[in-house]
Amino acid sequence: MILTFFLLSMLVLLADGWTNGWSTMNLFCVYRSSWRDPLGYIRLFGHVLGHANWEHFLNNMLLLLVVGPPMEEKYGSIPLLKGILLTALVTGVLQCILFPNTGLLGASGIVFMLIMLSSLAGFSGGIPVTMLLVAALYFGQQVYDIIFVHDNVANFMHIVGGLCGTAFGYYCALHRHPARSRR
Repeated sequence: MILTFFLLSMLVLLADGWTNGWSTMNLFCVYRSSWRDPLGYIRLFGHVLGHANWEHFLNNMLLLLVVGPPMEEKYGSIPLLKGILLTALVTGVLQCILFPNTGLLGASGIVFMLIMLSSLAGFSGGIPVTMLLVAALYFGQQVYDIIFVHDNVANFMHIVGGLCGTAFGYYCALHRHPARSRR
């Protein structure tokens, strides 16, 4: 599933070049539009596959390919896909509501969802120290960037992605079924 996400993102970036930016702007970048626009619903999920350029793509995909496969192995492809889709939807809707005059694209929210999810990998009750450390460093850096660094990075959506990963990790831990013993 992670490899499929990677390949789809790469195809979307290639299509951006082939369509002179039309495909990314109309299918893979979420922004406030009319609810009558059927492409708006595609953008609510598809924005996580779009990237502004190769540097943006490579920065996201490097982390996705490092953190994603172990999380897919731990949680399974379908549950992880559900977590990705939920994170895409939450970040897309919040982008439209809170930042109506800007667009959002890229897998950063998904990457930070996976990072926070990985910090919960050994969760067996209580709050893992690794999660607290990752959260403090990660959220602290994002808040610092929001306040002091003015660039085109959607730090707030990184935070939302991290929160989605934390919620997803706790949900999975609380609803885990004990492994059946083999005879």
